[in-house]
Amino acid sequence: MSKNYYFTSESVTEGHPDKVCDQIADAILDEAIKQDPYARVGCEVMVSTGMIVIAGEISGDVELDYQKIARETVQEIGYVNTKGFDADTCEILVNINEQSSDIARGVDQSLESRISNEQDSQKSSPATGAGDQGMMFGYADIETENYMPLAISLAHKLAFQLAQIRKNKFSDILKPDGKAQVTVEYRDDKPYHIDTVVISSQHDENVSLDQLKSVISENVLDKILPKNLYDEKTKILINPTGRFVIGGPEGDTGLTGRKIIVDTYGGYARNGGGALSGKDPTKVDRSANYAARHITKNIVAAKLATKCELQISYAIGVAKPTSIYINTFGTGVMEDEKLAEFIRENIDLSPESIIQRLDLRKPIYKPTACYGHYGRDDLDLSWERLDLVDMFRKLL
Repeated sequence: MSKNYYFTSESVTEGHPDKVCDQIADAILDEAIKQDPYARVGCEVMVSTGMIVIAGEISGDVELDYQKIARETVQEIGYVNTKGFDADTCEILVNINEQSSDIARGVDQSLESRISNEQDSQKSSPATGAGDQGMMFGYADIETENYMPLAISLAHKLAFQLAQIRKNKFSDILKPDGKAQVTVEYRDDKPYHIDTVVISSQHDENVSLDQLKSVISENVLDKILPKNLYDEKTKILINPTGRFVIGGPEGDTGLTGRKIIVDTYGGYARNGGGALSGKDPTKVDRSANYAARHITKNIVAAKLATKCELQISYAIGVAKPTSIYINTFGTGVMEDEKLAEFIRENIDLSPESIIQRLDLRKPIYKPTACYGHYGRDDLDLSWERLDLVDMFRKLL
C-alpha cells in the first residue's frame, strides 16, 4: 500500500436490517448458552416487511421461545408501533433442526483424539475438533487507543452516537435504521485528516433535511470526531439522497452475516469470509477470530510491532490449526516467522483451548452483534484484554 492514500470504512446502527438479524441470532445463542453452556448453535435469521424467518441447527438441553426472543430484541432496537415492521405484529416463521450428526462427530471428538484412541496411546489429544474448515484473521495497530484502524473506530462511534441520541433525545425525529461512513486521508502511512463523513439516518417524514442536518451535526459529528483531524475542509454528507423515511426491514431485506466487514476491521485487514453472529464457540468462525484478535492486540501492545495481522486456518473435525501466518508489514522488531513459531509453541489454538482461555461458554454475544466485535471499550470482552503482553515481551 502506498504511504499516501485514502481509506474508507462504514458502520451501521442496530436498526439496520442486517444488524436486526445478527442481534436476533445472538440473542437466541445467548439464551441457549444460558440454559446449556455446551449447546451447539448455528442460527440464521432473515427479516423483510412484516416478517422474521429463523432457521438453523440447534442442539442441547434447551427449550427456546424463539418468538419471544425475537420480539423482545426487535422491541429493544426500537421497531415499536412502526409501519411495515413492528415488534408486536410481525409474522415469525421458525425452522430449527438439530446439528448434523456428521458435523457433531468431528466436534465431539477430534481427528487427533480418534487416532490416539485407535493407537491406544497414553498421550492425550485435544478432544474437541473445529466445527468447520476455514481461515480466520486477527488484526491490531496503533492508530487508536483500542488498537483498531481509525476509520472503522470512528464509524462505529458515530453509528453508536446516532442510535443513542435517537433513543434518549430525538425519538420523534430519528428512526432506528442508519449508517455512518468515514474516509481518512493518510500521509506517510499515518492518519492525517478526516476527508469525508457520510451519515444516513432514517427519519420521520415530517422532518426537514435542514433540521436533520442540524441535529446530526451538533449531536453526533461534533461530539465524536477528533478536533485535530476534523475541520472545515472535511466534506460532510448527511442523508445525501434528501429523504430516508422508508427504512429498516420495510425498506430492505436483512440477513445474518452480511456485515462481516463492519463486524471486524472495516476492510483495513483481510477477512476469511465466515460470519460471527448466531454461532456457538465451537465454530472457529467465531472463537478463532476472537483468538486471532486477542493475539495481535497483545503483540502490538507489547511493542513487538506497530501493525500486526494473524491468519489461522482449520480443517473440520481437526483440533490443531492447519496453518498459522503472521504479517507485521515491516513494522516488527523481529522476523515474522520467529513470531509465528513463538505462537505455535506457546499458545494452544485448538477450539477447546480457545473456548476455555477466553471463557466463551457464557451468554456474552448479543452486545457484540452491533458496533463491532473488536475495540469495544464499553464491553468487558476477554479477547480485548491485554493479558498476554508480558509473555510476548519476553521476546524482546
